Amino acid sequence: MLGFVAGFVDAAGFVALAGLFAAHVTGNFVLIGAALVGEAGGLVAKLLALPVFVLAVAAARLAALGLERAGRRPLPWLLAAEALLLAGFGGAGVVLSPFAGADSPGALLVGMLAVAAMGVQNALGRLCLPTLAATTVMTVNVTQAVIDAVDFALGRTADAAARARLRRILPAVLAFAAGALAGALGVAYGAFWCAILPVVLLAGLAAAAARGLTRGAVPPA
Repeated sequence: MLGFVAGFVDAAGFVALAGLFAAHVTGNFVLIGAALVGEAGGLVAKLLALPVFVLAVAAARLAALGLERAGRRPLPWLLAAEALLLAGFGGAGVVLSPFAGADSPGALLVGMLAVAAMGVQNALGRLCLPTLAATTVMTVNVTQAVIDAVDFALGRTADAAARARLRRILPAVLAFAAGALAGALGVAYGAFWCAILPVVLLAGLAAAAARGLTRGAVPPA
């Protein structure tokens, strides 16, 4: 589900915000180069994406430490925080669009809310769901899945760990791809109202995490 959310937000942001990557923030470096030679807009948004992402990860880490000291599990709270940020992304997009430009104040606010939400998701994946595959960047996942698949096809391995790795990775990759398709279609036909879907999914995950029903979560100390 988190893979679907990341793909959805990345595609929706890319379509609606002049090619801004919300989840795959390092992809903005390539687009910055294109913008500098006049081939893409939204240079300020792409420059801001990395520091905003870093601040969101840092804030998530500090929040997790504070929650742990208070005897609370960070996962449901971080999921709820991500849901609120994406609700802000969708709500601000509905209110402020159409934007005057890719680097207008409204577009910057909407884009950075999406980037911050993905920063929180990246952080919670590392902090709270370490046994699951990465949900926001698929390059490493796809590479490992292909290596394992080739080894299996050649009969080079029957390792249980490799099989378990494939069972973790493939759903994340497929979910991200499905989310990207849904996000592109959602923003094309529903504008920023499409953010309702990932917000509802995250709210459901937060509720499940609060009840201790999420898979791959770090158990409470």
